[in-house]
Amino acid sequence: MPRIYLSPSLQQNNPYVIGGSEEYYMNLVADAMEPYLLSSGIAFTRNDPEQTLSQVIAQSNAGDYDLHLALHSNAAGEANAGQVRGTDVYYYTNSTEGKRAADIIAENFKNIYPDPSRVRSVPTSSLAEVVRTRAPSVLVEIAYHDNVPDAEWIRDNINAIARNLVQSLPQYFGIPFIEAQPAREGRVDTVRGNLNLRSRPSMDAPILTTIPDGSAVTVYGQWQDWYVVNYMGTIGYASSRYIEV
Repeated sequence: MPRIYLSPSLQQNNPYVIGGSEEYYMNLVADAMEPYLLSSGIAFTRNDPEQTLSQVIAQSNAGDYDLHLALHSNAAGEANAGQVRGTDVYYYTNSTEGKRAADIIAENFKNIYPDPSRVRSVPTSSLAEVVRTRAPSVLVEIAYHDNVPDAEWIRDNINAIARNLVQSLPQYFGIPFIEAQPAREGRVDTVRGNLNLRSRPSMDAPILTTIPDGSAVTVYGQWQDWYVVNYMGTIGYASSRYIEV
């Protein structure tokens, strides 16, 4: 299954014009993303607010991630403070996969941002968290925190922002988006034999591991006749016919 490194802003000293900080609000978005990620079968590692940016990049590069996703909010320069609005989705100029992810995220974000014409994907060769990460990387500047309407929009739409961002990830990875569902405990019941845990909801998808009959699993979500299942740390799809919840 896909694995992402989720990196909300570490910038606690970037104040919102309405109160709070960039770090605070981006961590709220990351919190709200987690149930959608789990239900959709996307494994994730999340940074620690006490880390430095260099430590975050090193941790991301030490893992085997399919995408590095950084969450930020923006501020205009002193001359234009409070006057700029919009969403910028950055990707490394030379990264084909980064551009593809950024284009998907930007296009979907137009569905929720108040002015879709101000949402764009932007190439960069200067942002460290985009340039220095080994995995394809996207840095989303969700809106401008020094602009009152933008800051209020972030504050009032945390869950909608989180849901929209996660919607783009299954599209990028080629798997279904599944609405957030409460995790449930389940038990494999095949009568005999093992249950295959697959990378996608298809009998032709690669097998990640096999689950012995009678094993306990955690069910994160359901798509048609498939459950998104966590078995001993491995997340994948298993036929719902053989799991009692």
